[in-house]
Amino acid sequence: MRLISSEGKIAGQTRTDAQGRFKFASLTAGNYSVVADKGAFKTARSIAAVTGGGAATVAIAMESEQALDLALVTRRLDKARNSLDPKTGGSAYRFSQKAIEDLPQGANTRFDQVLLQAPGVTQDSFGQLHVRGDHGNLQYRIDGVQIPEGVFLFSQTQSPRFAKSVSLLTGALPAQYGFRTAGVIDIQTKTGAFENGGNLDFYGGQRDTQQPSFELGGHTKRFSYYVTGQYQRNDRAVEPPTSGPTAFNDHLDSGNLFAYLSYVLTPQARVSLISGTSLAEFGIPAARNATPGFTLAGVNDVDPNALPSIDVKEKQIEQNYYNVLSIQGLLGTKFNYQLSAFSRYSSVKFIPDFAGDLIYTGVAANVFRSSFVNGLQGDASYELTDTNTVRAGFYFSGERAEIDNHSAVFPADAAGNQTSTVPFNIVDNAGLTTWLYDGYIQDEWRPNEQWTFNGGLRFDLADDVRRTNQLSPRAAAVYQPWKATTLHAAYARYFTPVPTELVAVKSLTKFIGTTNAPASLEDTTPQPERAHYFDVGMSQQVGRHLTLGADSYFRYSQDIIDEGQFGSALIFTPFNYKRGRIYGIELTSSWTQDDLTAYLNQAFSRAQGTQVTSSQFSFDPAELSYISRRYVNLDHDQTITGSAGLAYHWRKFLFSLSMLNASGLRSGDFNTGNLPTYFQFNAGVAKLFSVCRPDDFQARFDVINLFDHTYLIRDGSGIGVQAAQYGPRLTFYGGLKWNFSFSKQSPSASIR
Repeated sequence: MRLISSEGKIAGQTRTDAQGRFKFASLTAGNYSVVADKGAFKTARSIAAVTGGGAATVAIAMESEQALDLALVTRRLDKARNSLDPKTGGSAYRFSQKAIEDLPQGANTRFDQVLLQAPGVTQDSFGQLHVRGDHGNLQYRIDGVQIPEGVFLFSQTQSPRFAKSVSLLTGALPAQYGFRTAGVIDIQTKTGAFENGGNLDFYGGQRDTQQPSFELGGHTKRFSYYVTGQYQRNDRAVEPPTSGPTAFNDHLDSGNLFAYLSYVLTPQARVSLISGTSLAEFGIPAARNATPGFTLAGVNDVDPNALPSIDVKEKQIEQNYYNVLSIQGLLGTKFNYQLSAFSRYSSVKFIPDFAGDLIYTGVAANVFRSSFVNGLQGDASYELTDTNTVRAGFYFSGERAEIDNHSAVFPADAAGNQTSTVPFNIVDNAGLTTWLYDGYIQDEWRPNEQWTFNGGLRFDLADDVRRTNQLSPRAAAVYQPWKATTLHAAYARYFTPVPTELVAVKSLTKFIGTTNAPASLEDTTPQPERAHYFDVGMSQQVGRHLTLGADSYFRYSQDIIDEGQFGSALIFTPFNYKRGRIYGIELTSSWTQDDLTAYLNQAFSRAQGTQVTSSQFSFDPAELSYISRRYVNLDHDQTITGSAGLAYHWRKFLFSLSMLNASGLRSGDFNTGNLPTYFQFNAGVAKLFSVCRPDDFQARFDVINLFDHTYLIRDGSGIGVQAAQYGPRLTFYGGLKWNFSFSKQSPSASIR
């Protein structure tokens, strides 16, 4: 590095340190030219003005004279993108690609089953997850971009197959994260920039399970791509109301496709496209020996048992499509940015069994819900000094939700008794438009190696059936007194709008005098939730192999949002409790040593609410009265939730074991009871072997619910719960995967 005065004389010389920093001292006031020279790079210059007021700073970016390796550029841009997403103060649990592949079933594991291995994640029916006592309220991000939530229920729209890593962020999060904050699932995708090849995987087993899939990735000079797809069918897709290993009408046909395309514009910028598709058709499993409640002319008016409940066949079709177009890069050495445009369409169509639903529930509802969302997201960070990084960004989306209900019902008297065996139709359609806006700014300050502080503000505005907003402060501190010990404390103010696509827009008066009459005509529109969130935790490295952690949290909410199934259609409806309180503690441990990895997580939680203040027509008046006088446990509250796992690599063998344990979700009148404790063990073994190339084939064998423990996830009782659901039974799976590669380019892909 050379410093040239305005007279053209050399005023100083120096060299940069390992981080590229440099310094000239003892200068007189004036204008100087800073000249940087390095082999294989073009000479770079920048002007600096030195005054008597203090030091001047200058940044210089050097352009390579040689071709840059695509993998090197990709790593640098990935690092820059990751710097946009701080994790200070919250709790982060990360699954690497290896950790996913080490699970029983490996990349064939359902995405929700991967997340269940994280602390504080509770299993519910229909593939639902509850993080730290919240109902849903999950945010999915792919490569830093928030994917709008869809109107699906059963579908697994994301796959661990395309993930390079998955992180679950919880707690009091920095200002960057808003709207859906119970858990942020941050997925970093595979890119194809590091290899040319892929795999074909043929996997299947009992319950008529067939799950073929493929992965394909590669790159040229500036372009990289990654594509993966999967088809799945089986006969146990939805948790059934019967305990046997074979359910009735529980069939799944689904397909998923994901693509990542990237083009490097310059060594400092790239444009990328992410596209995902999910299509699925579910048979709704039938119950055995239910008692008919109504009479349908021409079906059971002569023989009341003419249509057994086990023969009722309902169906649900779910579609989901999303696309994200991003430009991301660096300006100089201190400024990082990403600007993204996104679009998502999703829909759910519930198709009833016309005769069966009328006979057993008094209503056959053909329900359709769809959501079409478009928007923009921008994030940027700027390194003010070596110790200060400022981040800012915005999010904007517009959503149109369609809510259609075509119901066949019987006439009924004031007491709800059927007065005719001939049904008639009621059409009740509506549409809602929602606009979401947010903006944030935050500063991360690292005064020394021990302390990190992050403070920020975000503003959220939701414009749907009403216009609401909130200014939310965030603050966090991380203290590392020793290299092996990390302590953190954080506070966040949260604003959570109601999921528009799930709001029950219903013309209640249309159903008066029918077998689908509401229990109440009171129908206050759901409100956004506002919460104060506190989080305190620590992690401790013990020796070389063991890591221990503990994290505690407390959340107090106004208008806490919950959801329930209040009709025969398997679609959920949001409602509010006036006040809510959720608190708990999570304990984590992990062991890593050579070819052995193991983990054990245990969480304790309590989630309660009082006084229903919206969608009251969904509740029995006795329930409303009871809840108005006291706090009740939320239906998804679970006191103890745990997970554990072990993986051992030995001579190209992989032996794996995972475990879930739980004290049971709530049950009984007003959620006063809870289901029995259960454990589920899964095991797997995989073996690499060579045919044409080294380790080009992998065979695996997996067992789900190793000890065939029969357990209930739901028993059909509780607030907003309609039917029982059982966990999976003992099931055997096996598969064969072929790993292949294309001829590598020589020399490696490069960019000038």
